[in-house]
Formats: sequence, C-alpha cells, structure tokens
Amino acid sequence: MRAAVGVATWAATNLEVIMTPSAVTDKICPEGAVARVVHRKAEEELVAEPTSDDDNAARCRSGRRDGAKIGGRGTGNLIGGHVFVAGGLAKGGLKYASEIGAEMIQVFVTNPRGWALSAGDPAEDAKLRESGVPVFLHAAYLVNCGSPTPATLENSIAVIRHTLRRGAETGARGVVVHTGSAVSQSREDAMRQIHEHLLPVLDELPGDGPDLLLEPMAGQGRMLCATVQDLGPYLEALDHHPKAGVCLDTCHAFAAGHDLAAPGGVKEMMDALHEVAPGRLRLIHANDSKDPCGSKRDRHENIGAGHIGAQAFADLMRHPAAAGVPFCIETPGKVDKHREDIDLLKKLRSG
Repeated sequence: MRAAVGVATWAATNLEVIMTPSAVTDKICPEGAVARVVHRKAEEELVAEPTSDDDNAARCRSGRRDGAKIGGRGTGNLIGGHVFVAGGLAKGGLKYASEIGAEMIQVFVTNPRGWALSAGDPAEDAKLRESGVPVFLHAAYLVNCGSPTPATLENSIAVIRHTLRRGAETGARGVVVHTGSAVSQSREDAMRQIHEHLLPVLDELPGDGPDLLLEPMAGQGRMLCATVQDLGPYLEALDHHPKAGVCLDTCHAFAAGHDLAAPGGVKEMMDALHEVAPGRLRLIHANDSKDPCGSKRDRHENIGAGHIGAQAFADLMRHPAAAGVPFCIETPGKVDKHREDIDLLKKLRSG
C-alpha cells in the first residue's frame, strides 16, 4: 500500500546509520563535472551575525504581498533561492533568505559532494518547520540510481532515503534528486535498476511527506533524462508513482535543446512537459545559461545575463503548467547578485 503512514511514524522507522564514502565510485565525467562547475556556492560560507530567526522568517513571508500566496495552483509563483546555511538550517538559511528577498528556500542537509549523512539538529528543524517559509531539499550530487556500480547504487539509495527523512523532519515540500546516468550499462538496464531500487523508496513515503522531485540534466554523456520528453520513460519505470514529482531546471533544459529564447520556445517545452508529466511540476530551478542552446553544458548565469534572457522567465510564469510553482534561483554570486536575480523575477511576475 502506498503512502499509508504519516510523517512522524515513517521518519521514526527510517533512521539510517551514518555512511562513509565507498571506496568504489563511478568515473562519470563529464556527468560528474556538473556539480563541480555549477554550484560552487554550496561550498562558500556566510558569516552569520546575530539576528532573530522569527524576524528573518517574517521578512521572507512579507515578500509575498505582490500576489505569490502559499498554497494551491492558480496562485502566483513564489520566488526564492538556494541559500547558505552556515550557523544552522534555520539561523543561517532564513537570514540569507531575508537578505536576498527570498519567499521560499532550497537547502542541502548533507555534504553535496559526499556520501556521509548528517543527523541534523532538531531545534533548527523545528524553527524551519515553524517559520512558514516553504522549504525544498536538494540531495547530494553523487546520487546516481542508474549506476552499474553496486556501491554507488547502494549509497545513492541510502542518501535519497536519508534526505527524504530529513525532508519530513524539516517540513520540506520536496526533495530534488538528479535523474542520473547509465554510465557504462545500457539505458534499459539502468531503467530496470531504477524500477527495482527507487520505486520501493517511493512506496515507503507517507502521503503527507515530501515528494521526490526528478530533475533532468543537461544531456551530457549517458544521462537518463535531459529533455522533458525523457521524463516519460523515467516515470513509467516508477509506475507513475504519486510521490514522483518534477523539478525543471531552465539551464539544463536549454542545454539539452529546448530553445527557451526562441519565440514560442517556452510554450513548446511546457506543453511537452504537460503531455508526459501532467500535474507533476513542483519546482523550477530558474537559471540563465552561459552557453547557447543545445550545448549540453550546465553552466548557470544570472537571470537575463545569459543566452536564455529575461523574457523566457516571464513566459514561463504565464504558462498554465507553471501556475503556483515556486521559482528557485541557483545563480552565480552572493547576496547582491542573488537579490538582483530575485528582484528581476519578481518584476517579471508582476508583469
């Protein structure tokens, strides 16, 4: 039976031992280069100054006055970003969110480039849950459920289970996971492996817990999902499970060949997404691209400063399939640049 238990029961029965990196890992460059090139901000630290978590959360909530309500579809799009959490998930994360004007946040709860699993801080988890700020988690970059290496597969499933549990503990709406690469095995074998190993994880999830959000990649190497059409077979491998959602990264989609900068390009992609995954879009990673369409290179740029351009993001907000879906930036820079990106997206949202 799917989604039959509540968050508290499920989290209490899914406590894992802390795992250390396996001695055996895949050689998946350039796939693995994605993490190294794009998300350097995960390793940067913000020196937190004394501030009230309640004040920071209130500032985040106050940013929704221009129509981006929390809740169901048909409302405006919340706009936020991946935030630094030095000092604690709530203390550091909410502080950074308030500084950049974020209405929602995405965070890591483990080292994004390692297998070790962090236990978390119950006090920080509670503050984050009670803040009222919508939260998404991002699983570690090493996760690859399509890997032919047993140790990588085992560690990947453990990281996903752990991050989903942490999602329940922090009140997250969803956990983003990269859809992975077949590496040296056939696509068919990789998809069979995803059915056998990832589907049971979805079956364990409570109905009121976080969704697992599948993020297609930029199309390097033997990636299992790049274009939105690739999500069709992937969701089929997961029996179209109700807890399987989608996270769409605009830079990835552009690199994979969806020409979002062309007239009608956004509509064409979103119509195709609705065809293969109707109602499953839960989060948009709003990133411009340093490289042209079809480059298969995952290099993020600030909004409007890359090859996609600002108009595509306005078009995306107005497509029915994106109604009520949060926009989360993962762009270069720190506070000033991130505030500029979020301010621009808010202007585009208001028309």
